[in-house]
Amino acid sequence: MIGVYDSGFGGLSVLRALRARLPETDFLYLGDSGRAPYGGRSADTILDFAEQAVERLFEEGCQLIVVACNTVSCVALRHLQQRYAPTGSHRRILGVTIPAAELAVAAHVRSIGVLATARTVASGTYVTEIHKLNPYIRVRQRAAPLLAPIVEEGWEHSSVARDAIRRYLDDLSNCEAILLGCTHYPLLVDEIRSLVGEGVIVLDPSDTVAERLADWLIRHPGFVTDGTAQTRVLCSGDPASFALHGPRFFGAPLPPVEAVVEARGRLVPATDTRPPSGQIVRWT
Repeated sequence: MIGVYDSGFGGLSVLRALRARLPETDFLYLGDSGRAPYGGRSADTILDFAEQAVERLFEEGCQLIVVACNTVSCVALRHLQQRYAPTGSHRRILGVTIPAAELAVAAHVRSIGVLATARTVASGTYVTEIHKLNPYIRVRQRAAPLLAPIVEEGWEHSSVARDAIRRYLDDLSNCEAILLGCTHYPLLVDEIRSLVGEGVIVLDPSDTVAERLADWLIRHPGFVTDGTAQTRVLCSGDPASFALHGPRFFGAPLPPVEAVVEARGRLVPATDTRPPSGQIVRWT
């Protein structure tokens, strides 16, 4: 079973591509929607949340985890790998930044604009990874903090979305390709393409992530065996809301969404998912 971790709904677009490429594989998705978005949070907070998420997935029986969240991949991936999946261990944690950088370089352009969250841009990870592959490509970045919330509201085809996208793209003018550096942004791809105009390539890394994972599994035979094509979904927010909005990213209805909650620094299965009402008193 392969675990897929994202800060919220966005990683379901990556899960969709993974399921299409590996149809017999069992997947367990964890969307930390109760604490999303991650893009404006501190690095230490992102590390804390990421530790809790991967620990939950390992406890559920995953040996391989794909960190679909660009922010976590750019900020916390190396930490997670060193702490939970050191060389020689029976666990692996993979991210999305290297496949995305490979996709960008394979576009054979001279300039690339990276549209991403504030924390992803601040990390500089995409600039580093692209320049490792081709140091002559000009890379410009633009933080777009409004886009993920707009998508989560379901406003991706609204005038609000178009106005926000237009303003962000103004800082990426003259780029020959735009790399979508957040899993929410594929839902905005039609609007982005209409605004960048002809001749500018818009790159969604989801399919490339799936292809690279399939290649990795070939090079590591037996690491994850074929399952029964089952998918489970966990979320830290409201399961009903997650089940309602998730299909826009996943492309199909979700299986029953299971709730997890934070308790004493861990994500654990929720025993009561009913929303609280009135004044709340917590005894320690």
